[in-house]
Amino acid sequence: MTDRLQKLLDQAKRAVPSAQEKEEQRRSFAYGNTKIENPRITREMVDREADALGAPKVMLHIELRNRP
Repeated sequence: MTDRLQKLLDQAKRAVPSAQEKEEQRRSFAYGNTKIENPRITREMVDREADALGAPKVMLHIELRNRP
């Protein structure tokens, strides 16, 4: 692996997506997965439903330490 590629990979590991980027990814994921099952699904439909649902709830990650 070249030094340049390693540097880019290291930068990517530290990148933190913005709330807007996360929302765009969420909608893209929803569109891609529903489109597989129903070819009539459009991005506009996904956007409309996402807007109707509102912003996603913040997910909390709880790490269980020393769990048997």
